[in-house]
Amino acid sequence: MADSWVNSAEAIGADLHLELSGQGGRRAALTRALREAVRGGRLAPGTRLPPYRSLAADLGVARNTVADAYAELVAEGWLTARQGSGTRVAERGAPPRHAERVPVKAPPRARGPRHDLRQGTPDASAFPRAAWLASYRRALQGAPNEVFGPGDPAGRRELREALAEYLARARGVRAEPDRIVICSGFAHALRLLFGQGAGGVLRGPLAVEAYGLGFHRGLLAAAGVRTVPLPLDEHGARVDVLGRERAVLLTPAHQFPTGGPLQAARRTAVIDWARARGGVVLEDDYDGEFRYDRKPVGVLQGLDPEHVIHIGSVSKSLSPALRLGWMVLPRRYADAVVEAKGEREAWASVLDQLALADFLSCGAYDRHVRRMRQRYRARRDRLVAALAAHAPHIEVTGIAAGLHAVLRLPPGTERSAVKAAAWQGVALDGLAAFRHPDTVMPARDGLVVGYATPSEHAYAAAVDALCGVLPPDAPALAPPPEPPGGPRR
Repeated sequence: MADSWVNSAEAIGADLHLELSGQGGRRAALTRALREAVRGGRLAPGTRLPPYRSLAADLGVARNTVADAYAELVAEGWLTARQGSGTRVAERGAPPRHAERVPVKAPPRARGPRHDLRQGTPDASAFPRAAWLASYRRALQGAPNEVFGPGDPAGRRELREALAEYLARARGVRAEPDRIVICSGFAHALRLLFGQGAGGVLRGPLAVEAYGLGFHRGLLAAAGVRTVPLPLDEHGARVDVLGRERAVLLTPAHQFPTGGPLQAARRTAVIDWARARGGVVLEDDYDGEFRYDRKPVGVLQGLDPEHVIHIGSVSKSLSPALRLGWMVLPRRYADAVVEAKGEREAWASVLDQLALADFLSCGAYDRHVRRMRQRYRARRDRLVAALAAHAPHIEVTGIAAGLHAVLRLPPGTERSAVKAAAWQGVALDGLAAFRHPDTVMPARDGLVVGYATPSEHAYAAAVDALCGVLPPDAPALAPPPEPPGGPRR
């Protein structure tokens, strides 16, 4: 049976398993094992090997056996030995003799758009690293030992308390910590609420806005939930056409992606519908903190906490990389959602939860949101001014709040504009990408431009590139002029 050895971390800084097997005795077996470890990459160039005595003791062989094996591999070029530096794996630009030559393929270079104007993400370069690090350090230093055990599926109490205070103050949410469940974002919230098949907290059919994220519709469809599109107009979703659905998903503060808040009369009407049907409204408050030319629109949940599920996250305000969100639930759903989540907190890091709790409590979150609100408003104004100068025929809508604008295009020009943008390295979305496939409302041609996504230094070039790909002020699909002498046959 082959002998094996796992070295101590003190020797070379990492565990290494060697198999001493085959013909020729212990020295030959050790030489082969070390050679294969270097050849296979388990011992990287520059790695220091254990001293003779340590390795001999671990293997149960004579010290001279290790010394002879090292000397042979030094002679072959696998190892180097210097006085005072010990024995190390040799640095080499080409494989030593006896090694197989394996062609090395260069890794593919990541290719992305030159100008990223896609909606949905904040400026990643603006993440408040110093303030977040300070909150993380305070949270880690002050964390009790039980933090490092299994978590509460509802989320850390510290974060739920901080969120209850902040959401009440900044967004008008009526909530107690026991009605808040921490999740990893809106998509996770949908998975918890609708689950798979009949096992979800809620059941379909679910009414949704005629324009929205296809990703969310796909997630719901995978869970067996049928979505019914509601038409949109200048006042938001047509909630007056709600029928026998059990729930409705809305973006009342800033309709995504067309822009604009849900009209006050319709806010009241949808609450009346939920009460009469015993249903529930899912409120996606995805960017409610960013408003510019109007007073903040309070959350729908404030009208009736028992018939609205308020869902939010830090994906737009801080970063989608944090994977932190929340649901403020009616009492009748709170326990069921916690049960659906499971006994172990498997989605949102407990340390990140504690850091966000500190970030909220110390005022750093408010300061960051105010700073970014000013920055994004300046970007929006720059975009509007550039369009007025270079494409005055393009109407810009949905810009009173949020992180994106909608550019209304002449009918029949959206597809060609998206293709032209892609050809010029400008990444953006057309309105058609967000249209519910079953809606009967007339299609709208437009571009959804995320002015928050580029870094500050790249924004000006991105706006210039955008202006260069917009369709001219001319009738859509106009026929080309006839050549001299009449049409060619």
